[in-house]
Amino acid sequence: MSLLVVGLSHRSAPVSVLERASLGVDAQIKLLQDTVAAEPAAEAAVLATCNRIELYADVDKFHAGVAELSTLLAQHSGVGLEELTPYLYVHYEDRAVHHLFSVACGLDSMVVGEGQILGQIKDALARAQELHTAGRLLNDLFQQALRVGKRAHSETGIDRAGQSLVTFGLEQLAVGAPVETWARDKKALVIGAGSMSSLAAATLARAGVGEIVIANRTPERAERLAHLLEEQRGQGLAEGDDTDVLARAVPMGSVPFELTRADVVVSCTGATGLVLTADAIAAGVEGRVGEQPAVGTVPVEEAPLPPTSVGTEEGCPLDLSAVRPGFSVMGEAAVAGMDAATLEQHAAWAAGTTVDRRRTGRGGPEADAELIGALAATASTVGRIPERRRPEPVAEPPRPEPVLFLLDLAMPRDIDAAAHRLAGVRLVDIESLAEASADAPMAADVDQVRRIVSDEVAAFGAAQRAAHITPTVVALRTMAADVVAGEIARLEGRLPGLDDKHRAEITQTVRRVVDKLLHAPTVRVKQLAAEPGGAGYADALRTLFDLDPETVASVSRAEESTEKNARNRGPA
Repeated sequence: MSLLVVGLSHRSAPVSVLERASLGVDAQIKLLQDTVAAEPAAEAAVLATCNRIELYADVDKFHAGVAELSTLLAQHSGVGLEELTPYLYVHYEDRAVHHLFSVACGLDSMVVGEGQILGQIKDALARAQELHTAGRLLNDLFQQALRVGKRAHSETGIDRAGQSLVTFGLEQLAVGAPVETWARDKKALVIGAGSMSSLAAATLARAGVGEIVIANRTPERAERLAHLLEEQRGQGLAEGDDTDVLARAVPMGSVPFELTRADVVVSCTGATGLVLTADAIAAGVEGRVGEQPAVGTVPVEEAPLPPTSVGTEEGCPLDLSAVRPGFSVMGEAAVAGMDAATLEQHAAWAAGTTVDRRRTGRGGPEADAELIGALAATASTVGRIPERRRPEPVAEPPRPEPVLFLLDLAMPRDIDAAAHRLAGVRLVDIESLAEASADAPMAADVDQVRRIVSDEVAAFGAAQRAAHITPTVVALRTMAADVVAGEIARLEGRLPGLDDKHRAEITQTVRRVVDKLLHAPTVRVKQLAAEPGGAGYADALRTLFDLDPETVASVSRAEESTEKNARNRGPA
């Protein structure tokens, strides 16, 4: 066995790197095909989720395999190899098995114990089987991982150690309140109709939301998910369940309108760009159905939010490359030349607060010009603004209670991170979930799951090592049978008058002798081969009995062909 895994996850890489390295379905397919076409790899499978990207392969050379798999990951993820390498981890043979089994049990998940990963492992195996990139090793490995994961959930309380990513995200939105209380009668918008979106919709329905709207680029999938939710509602009403959620599907073009109605939005699509921009979210909040502006306020045209990607400090609305060297990004000189709306945004960023985009303006172009001129004059007169200088404290209105809750479970992200700064909005995304889960308590059941994983890794390794010697044992017994047949033929030539009864008795006696001589060595060699370091016994057996390597290889090919045909036929 030469199992190798190269990957990166939320434990090894920042969310920003994971986001850029994420692989769509087409990229995964191409990665699998290129991996098995590479020299060191004979089999390949890709496990790609919102917080991990892992490439599994059966390789004949460790160092060459690591180099090839790392290069392929970089090529297909679009992140340069030099940038990606510091975040990669490598596991080999038993350590690789241990890693996948831990992942299957939820021990390596962002939320410990979540069960969503089992479906993702199943999908990874199905894709590799469909593309014929999974052979005996990876089929056995992934199928056993699924069994180990199910065993961990059925025999332990690992489910109490954590929940699905969806449930954990909803808990973060509820900020300590019971999800059922927080979600009761809210209107929910779910963007996407894949497995994670379906789980989110089902979880929201159980939590008691009053309405779920499904939006998806493929209308048929959205309608199918809405139909399933309606069926579950009907079954619940028939059984006396108080769950009363309405579900309907809408096209993606209706999302801006639905944002004005929704209380909760969950997005998880395979889009490579943003699905919801900060401006779209702000418009949804400002145009909410049934909500009127406070008395005394005057609606004004809002300036767009500055892009959060500008500059080198996260969230800073400045183009730091244009700032004169020696000046602080916190001081007046740094903001010279801005209009009033951007000045307000910069002041809020420097003070660590939030801008309420619904506040009234401060004047027209004349006021802007006066303020900008004063700042420019100050900069030219004073020269260097002291480091870390902050604007004078001003009385800021308290941040309003959220009216729109956003949960972004996509990687790369669906929802603009700038929504964090919008008043009336609460956003939870993969990055904030990672921070929140870092301090989550681990249940005592985790130790029991770790023992299960260790036992299963040992059993899997023993089974693989024993299977590795089986073709050699079969080739040995085939050679012995050929020797017996040859000697019986020679005996018939020497004793042509031998009747059928005596010939059969002699043949049976010779075969029994050969079987008894081979029984103890073959049983013992299988036991020894199952132990760590037992792979050398197959080589010893081939050397001692001068077995033809091609005969052993043909036995292996025949067994693999039989297994492949059985998998293609499926269960009886």
